[in-house]
Amino acid sequence: PVPVPNNPFSKEDVFSFQVSPNMNPIKLNELAIRKRLTIHGKEDEDIDPADYVLQVSGRLEYVFGDHPLIQFQYIRNCVMNRTLPQLTLVECCTIKKMCEQEMIAIEAAINRKSSNLPLPLPPKKTRATTSVWDVCSPFKITLLKGNKLNTEENAKVHVRAGIFHGTELLCKTVVSTEISGRSDHVWNEVLEFEINVCDLPRMARLCFAVYAVMDKMKTKKSTKAMNPSKYQTIRKAGKVHYPVAWVNTMVFDYKGQLRNGEFVLHSWSSFPDELEEMLNPMGTVQTNPYIENATALHIKFQEYSKHPINYPPFDKILEKAAEIARSSDNAAMAGRGGKKFFVVLKEIMERDPLSQLCENEMDLIWTLRYDCRENFPQSLPKLLLSLKWNKLEDVAQLQALLQIWPKLLPREALELLDFNYPDQYVREYAVGCLKQMSDEELSQYLLQLVQVLKYEPFLDCALSRFLLERALANRRIGQMLFWHLRSEVHIPAVSIQFGLILEAYCRGSVAHMKVLAKQVEALNKMKTLNSLIKLNAMKQSKAKGKDAMHTCLKQNAYREALSDLQSPLNPSVILSELHVEKCRYMDSKMKPLWIVYNNKMFGGDLVGIIFKNGDGKILPYGCLATGDHSGLIEAVSSSETIADIQLNSSNVAAAAAFNKDALLNWLKEYNLGDDLDRAIEEFTLSCAGYCVATYVLGIGDRHSDNIMVRKNGQLFHIDFGHILGNFKSKFGIKRERVPFILTYDFIHVIQQGKTGNTEKFGRFRQYCEEAYLILRKHGNLFITLFALMLTAGLPELTSVKDIQYLKDSLALGKSEEEALKQFKQKFDEALRESWTTKVNWMAHTVRKDYRS
Repeated sequence: PVPVPNNPFSKEDVFSFQVSPNMNPIKLNELAIRKRLTIHGKEDEDIDPADYVLQVSGRLEYVFGDHPLIQFQYIRNCVMNRTLPQLTLVECCTIKKMCEQEMIAIEAAINRKSSNLPLPLPPKKTRATTSVWDVCSPFKITLLKGNKLNTEENAKVHVRAGIFHGTELLCKTVVSTEISGRSDHVWNEVLEFEINVCDLPRMARLCFAVYAVMDKMKTKKSTKAMNPSKYQTIRKAGKVHYPVAWVNTMVFDYKGQLRNGEFVLHSWSSFPDELEEMLNPMGTVQTNPYIENATALHIKFQEYSKHPINYPPFDKILEKAAEIARSSDNAAMAGRGGKKFFVVLKEIMERDPLSQLCENEMDLIWTLRYDCRENFPQSLPKLLLSLKWNKLEDVAQLQALLQIWPKLLPREALELLDFNYPDQYVREYAVGCLKQMSDEELSQYLLQLVQVLKYEPFLDCALSRFLLERALANRRIGQMLFWHLRSEVHIPAVSIQFGLILEAYCRGSVAHMKVLAKQVEALNKMKTLNSLIKLNAMKQSKAKGKDAMHTCLKQNAYREALSDLQSPLNPSVILSELHVEKCRYMDSKMKPLWIVYNNKMFGGDLVGIIFKNGDGKILPYGCLATGDHSGLIEAVSSSETIADIQLNSSNVAAAAAFNKDALLNWLKEYNLGDDLDRAIEEFTLSCAGYCVATYVLGIGDRHSDNIMVRKNGQLFHIDFGHILGNFKSKFGIKRERVPFILTYDFIHVIQQGKTGNTEKFGRFRQYCEEAYLILRKHGNLFITLFALMLTAGLPELTSVKDIQYLKDSLALGKSEEEALKQFKQKFDEALRESWTTKVNWMAHTVRKDYRS
């Protein structure tokens, strides 16, 4: 049955139809129009069904085109959730009017004459240039001086420098002499690197770190004064090295010209947990914009020619490769290994992305590169890691090979946007592969793609252009891109880059800019309101706080800002009218706002969003970071925490956690007859999914207050504050001893309340094992996605070592049989520990009850 509110004439015409799932939308239009005309006695009127379109009630979402109804996501979701689809018939001309208004706004912006036109660029002078490949001298720079080092009087200071391509060190690091001084240090020292200028790759970066060196550990007091950072000190040759500052810069500029002359590099004082050769190559190549207090290094690039020195253009690189191929005696056999090496190569190529290659394996991969292309095209990342990027001949041959390399699947190409692959042509190739992605698939990976923008050294790059192109073609992508960028635009290292992409998007989508501006205004008001609530929470009761919140929301400024906007979480959802009486704030530390809306459109239910300001979490439902430590979360309707379900069934907190029937009775209350079987099956499937997910992702701090159940039986987790095995511990002991949560309450529901129901529990166990094996098959993708998030600022995901947890939990180095055996052992362990879990939950419930 499909209720179709037919709304071209009257809101009261509501019809229900029972139709085939294979019917197309235009036929449904026809049925609705015919029914409406029949009821009103106007059968003779001629109305074209093509003049109308079906709108999902309560949403800016439409069902149209020559496709079966069941193929539309909204209809399919309704069928899966056993709810009736609700559609509204609207005139096409109303949608055309919306488009016309937008076109008027766009034309007005295009035709607007600027009073300050930019001055024309001066004509380009043709100057003689030198190819970098013709400069065979060692690469040198002069370290002139350093300012504002702010070290102690008895400390000596040195500068360490290295040249990197991704995480690969191209030659030995160079260390300056140690000199004394407090704030200003003068070196005037030439630093020579063991690499010739001709062998420098196009994306080479020069990395510096300043260290203070002392004979012994400082006292706590002096440590605080000099180096307030939390970073580990490094002991070498009986001395202690304290990191002071770091800074990186590119060797070639954005035009491919070798840098020359003097530069002042304002440095960063915040060091990552892990360093490469005591340097930070993964750090930004932008200098610190806060120059007043930043340590400054003055350097001078060596001049090797009277003319500018350029990296060769692409056609010259291919010419070089062709020249090498011609001069090779065994060109016909180059890179062919035959059957003898096929098995060896296959084993290497099937390893996960975290696996390290030894020198012999890298040599073999490079030698057999044509075999790799023909038999293992997905092995391109391993080939790139095997290449000697400090050897121009190999680099030229790689670029030629890349031109004939088959296109990878988008999911496989994602890895090539990691920090390990900085080459511009490799990244262009990867972006070319991503163009095959549908908008739906792109939206799943957009967060990671925004994160890897941070690895781009120059503002104009293939990835930025690709994201803008797709965002301008689809507003849903555009809105996601806008918020992913805007949520981090406050970070100094990316503020210019992200700000420019945001400006480019807004200038290219003038009409959407107004929609987004409305969202920004609403979120600013939520932030202000949240700050007021946090400020008053200590002084007044919850009831008075809620009244104050409602008073605030009733003010015109708040009402206007928070009404009639598209939800930042989903642009097809209209947040139309505040339902002030239903709005509240939650008890947790950050006092998240629970904002509720009436939906003006026909059939629109209440819509809820949660605004958090103060901490960011990863969530499995609608979630969006919107600014510095603030964001929105989708409110999941008809759901309760396990703790509340248990507490509502027992007056005594200690007894609540031990009431095994509470959860099952709660489900029985909302699901009668066959619906109860469906709810238990939904619970069983979702419980299996979360058991596996919490185990694989190492999600910690699980208790009855952050596991919820919907009335339809669907279980889900919230508040993922601890991931990748970072479990909360008390007195140095990990409170959670089990790898995933499997408490007796859950088992009781799965077994339908019958203790001996081994068949149902056996099916649950099978679901868990099947889910685990499916995740294993996509293990490389998960590792890649986590690796692309290393720059996101998550405290528990800062280095490759953190991702090792994922590799171990998926047992990627083992056979499927061994991995399944390991998982079964963990499952049995969780089963044995289900009583311990119950005790933990009791302790949590009692503490919560005591606090309230």
